[in-house]
Amino acid sequence: MSAGLDTKPNAVTFDLEDLVEQAWVGHIRIPHFQRPFRWGRDDVARLFDSVLKGYPIGSVLLWLRSAPAQRLVLGNLHIDAPKVERALWVVDGQQRITSLANALHPKAATDPKFALGYDLENKAFNRLTTAADPAVVPLPVLFDLERLIEWFHDRPEMAPQLKHATSVARTIRQFKVPAYQVEQNDVAVLQDIFDRLNNYGKRLSKAEIFTALNAGAEDTADGKLTIPLIAENVSAERAFGVLDGDSILKAILARRNSDVLRDIRNEFAGRAGIEFPDEDRDTAYERAQDALLLAVEFLQEHAYVPHVAMLPYRNLLIVLARFFAHHPDPGHHNLRLLRRWFWRAAVIGPERFKGGTTGAIRALCAAVIPGAVTASLAGMLALVDSTAHPIPDLRRFRANEARTKITLCAWWYAEPRSVETGDVFDQAALADCLTDAWTASGAVRSVIVRRDTPEELRQYAANRVLMPPLLTADSEVAPILLAPPDGLVGHELDKVLDSHALSNQMLAMLRVGNYREFLIERHGLLRERLRIFLELMCEWGFEDTPALSELDLDDESEDPDDFAA
Repeated sequence: MSAGLDTKPNAVTFDLEDLVEQAWVGHIRIPHFQRPFRWGRDDVARLFDSVLKGYPIGSVLLWLRSAPAQRLVLGNLHIDAPKVERALWVVDGQQRITSLANALHPKAATDPKFALGYDLENKAFNRLTTAADPAVVPLPVLFDLERLIEWFHDRPEMAPQLKHATSVARTIRQFKVPAYQVEQNDVAVLQDIFDRLNNYGKRLSKAEIFTALNAGAEDTADGKLTIPLIAENVSAERAFGVLDGDSILKAILARRNSDVLRDIRNEFAGRAGIEFPDEDRDTAYERAQDALLLAVEFLQEHAYVPHVAMLPYRNLLIVLARFFAHHPDPGHHNLRLLRRWFWRAAVIGPERFKGGTTGAIRALCAAVIPGAVTASLAGMLALVDSTAHPIPDLRRFRANEARTKITLCAWWYAEPRSVETGDVFDQAALADCLTDAWTASGAVRSVIVRRDTPEELRQYAANRVLMPPLLTADSEVAPILLAPPDGLVGHELDKVLDSHALSNQMLAMLRVGNYREFLIERHGLLRERLRIFLELMCEWGFEDTPALSELDLDDESEDPDDFAA
């Protein structure tokens, strides 16, 4: 147990404006034992709403000590921080300080989590959209008096709201943030405080514990790859969304040994059974990141899983990371077998394994044999062999369920097109729409508004389309389907409709209000297309373990249609 603080904490109060500016100039630092930033856009908006209403937002705990000159990363901000003799190290309050500093900075709009504005008419904090709303002031503008005056000068129609806007801006800038400052030489004491503050009511995740156990000293932390940084790198390179920390930890562990549920203490202390026994922590992290990037590339390019929000089961990503760690270049034919394994495992689910998800990940990881790609694939496929070939139920559409994610991947395979331009939605459009979301709800629109949908058909997938936000609308409903733009006619319109399992006949049903008939007909078409997609992906009737020496790999096709029986 730690000996306690050397001196009593000093209670101080910061104006929010001063606290934010301290962060911008690099006087606020984040200790390496801190958790990663975990808030989403709604959390940030609620924080500002509390500030405006004068609600307490809690005190922050700051550790006074020197800090070296370094390149800081604070949320989405990259700061060239100078050497500071009495820097403010955040022991408690990181989420709040990071949110304030980012959302009020001119670069806020580059990260959807922090891209917020104040709606002068509705008196609420809303996300900034691509179509600028004349009544919404971006928070960085609201925070800067000179820019705020220029904003109103360019929008004379908003002049009556100037007084209210300046009042809101003043309230934000002058909001009082209580803080405790401590001076303490023993970092273990601060880590003890951090642990106690963050373990009442919400326990640390296994990834956070693993990070803390292998963090090393503060002065050696710069430049090291971390679990949050791996998540950020994979997201940036593949536009796949942000992987959760525990999945990344399991990928690190799975690469080194098939038992991903082993004790994480002393992982890099030469323990028995590790398949890469001589590597250190930094090398393990780098190689795990490489394996994850290959796994995500496979999912996107070969298995038609474009985003983590559409990944049916995350445990399958862990198995793929282990597979690519040991077999980084398996060849075209083996990639086809791997796709077959992935989709069979996704359709069957973990329920057939003893212990459910836990049993599935253990068994599947154990099937991956270092140096033996053919044996690995044979073992993996044997574990998901099945005489039953179930089709996910399309009568219930829930974006957080595996069956719906399978359905969404089938829709992505159909290359959905924009009803405005006729162009196929690309990976970038989907990623921009979903950002760090855990479900694909943000890319899904209803065809018929809820009040007009027959109650017993409201949950049907037939009333949904995979359609990232339109340029001219930001709605959960896609009414533009009823009246496509004049420039989109004939064959081009047919291609757009077909990409969403729609037809002119179905549109005619919608226009006259035959909603029940529309939903039933589209339900049948979607089910048939899903069946075909899964037949192409799973290849249930194919031989799983052909002799590779008998295959002409040069003639292998990457088009799944060529694989149909």
